[in-house]
Amino acid sequence: MNGSFFATSAAHKTPRSLSFVVAVARLRTRRQARSRQLRHALLGYSACISGGGAGGGNWLRGFWIRVLAAIIDAVLLRVVVAPIHLFFGGLGLAGMMSGVPHARMGLGLLGGGVTLIALFFGGWLYEALMESSSYQATLGKMVCGMKVTDLYGNRISFGRATGRHFAKILSAMLLGVGYIMVAFTERKQGLHDLLAGTLVRRG
Repeated sequence: MNGSFFATSAAHKTPRSLSFVVAVARLRTRRQARSRQLRHALLGYSACISGGGAGGGNWLRGFWIRVLAAIIDAVLLRVVVAPIHLFFGGLGLAGMMSGVPHARMGLGLLGGGVTLIALFFGGWLYEALMESSSYQATLGKMVCGMKVTDLYGNRISFGRATGRHFAKILSAMLLGVGYIMVAFTERKQGLHDLLAGTLVRRG
């Protein structure tokens, strides 16, 4: 009778013991996985700060090369938008020659307004779409061999690229100091980069 009681007790304890061992093993596995993820994140962050390994900060792009890229993008955008201005200017000239009073001035003002709107929305969509694409750069940045990433070297989203673009307005409003910060910050970030959490790296 006693033998059968102990055998029954052992039979009940064994599944509980196994469940406890399995639970401990799972907990240990989860902790190890979290530890690996944290270690990889810290390594990626350190690599980004140091500029990606050998060569140090040379992997981050500085002030003047970014100015050149911005000039190239501005010229390209103006070339694309220029036909709109020319179109309205041509209509104004035709109206003046046909004797319609104030036609040239009115169409000229309309053309200027449409041009500004096209530059505003065109500049935003061009920059945000290109920098959040697989290219990670505008045409000017690609020509100058650079790309925009987050702090870990990953591709940024359209939302973050949009935030970075409009944060440049703040950089410009501060007498351009937000742009000049690129020359002095440790990771060559302008104010807009700091606000958006981005880096401009060698492409």
